[in-house]
Amino acid sequence: MPQSPSDERTPLINGQNSHLHSVSEHLHRHSPENFINDNRRYVRWPANVTHKTWQVLASNYVNILLVFVPIGIILGEIGADQTAVFVVNFLAIIPLAALLSFATEEISVKLGQTLGGLLNATFGNAVELIVSIIALRDGEIRIVQSSMLGSILSNILLVLGCCFIAGGYKRQQQEFNSTVASTMSSLMAVASASLIIPATLYAALARSKASSDDNILILSHGTAVILLILYVLYLFFQLKTHASLFDEEAAEEGEDPEDPILGPWAAAAVLVIVTILVSLCADYLVGSISSIVERTGVSKTFIGLILIPIVGNAAEHVTACVVAYKDKMDLAIGVAIGSSMQIALFVTPFLVLLGWAMDKPMTLHFQMFETVVFFLSVLVVNYLIADGRSNYLEGAMCLGTYIIIALAFYVYPDDAGDIPSLLGGK
Repeated sequence: MPQSPSDERTPLINGQNSHLHSVSEHLHRHSPENFINDNRRYVRWPANVTHKTWQVLASNYVNILLVFVPIGIILGEIGADQTAVFVVNFLAIIPLAALLSFATEEISVKLGQTLGGLLNATFGNAVELIVSIIALRDGEIRIVQSSMLGSILSNILLVLGCCFIAGGYKRQQQEFNSTVASTMSSLMAVASASLIIPATLYAALARSKASSDDNILILSHGTAVILLILYVLYLFFQLKTHASLFDEEAAEEGEDPEDPILGPWAAAAVLVIVTILVSLCADYLVGSISSIVERTGVSKTFIGLILIPIVGNAAEHVTACVVAYKDKMDLAIGVAIGSSMQIALFVTPFLVLLGWAMDKPMTLHFQMFETVVFFLSVLVVNYLIADGRSNYLEGAMCLGTYIIIALAFYVYPDDAGDIPSLLGGK
């Protein structure tokens, strides 16, 4: 009896269904979830590490620049052209800074808003701290001082200005906690005074022909200790006695935090690995600066004050602008001014005391031009945040001030000012 057309197609359809079913079973059996949940440790652990690594790398598009990390280390190790070493390691530090920020955010999820923000600010400045320690070891005092000042200026002018513009682009104005902001700005004013006093003392001693170098060192060491004490008191103020002021912004956000990709130990391991890589790249970067200065004529001051802080704070800049765009101005202010305050009250005094221990002439005596620029920048920011409100025009004022300062330092030579080389520092 002849088969109907439907009967003729049935074996073929059944065969296709059977093949598709076998393919589906094969894919399910070899899916990443099965490897991650496998009972065998030698299968589960490598699969879990691979999966987490991919999630971390996919968390930020800037991580594509990680390819420059091994290239920069290899170029520095083989003694390649110094321009290539500088450029490649310059690019390599950008994603490493982003990974530092990512890992600290993963850890801070378990610590709460205030303590987490403090941790973010601390490790957000890790790149500048590492670069400065390496430069201090090599006796590059100008690089250390300019990178510290540049980190402060880039945060209180560039980042804060971008935050005001991003947040005020579609809004009439934004409001933030003026009490917290004024506390931070007042501490910044104290930090600016700590630079003005040594510069003024140096000018006075220069006219009296006294031993100015030793006196400036004594003043700087004592001032560094006082600034560190003030920073510890601020932490006690923020975390203990007046924690309610800083917790208000956390209550206002009202968003559930996202589940972290990494656990605390995994995030800590990422911090350690990335810090080591930053140290290697920063070592080659600092070592190539002198050659770049000779070839291009760009001053060490400009490199340390403008270029290095922009790279080191790139991830922090983006984070602050994003939260400002979402109308979370308290958090944006905390990132911008809080990071600057930490550089001024903790990192810079720490480097002065570290230089004391290493017998390096690191002082709080910056050149007069730099000191005046710092003071005027703090003054402008204090005026802008005094009323607890912001708009895009105020952001444009901050950016305009920063660009003027960048142009000024671009034409400012290293040998200008009142101290071309303090105690032999470069």
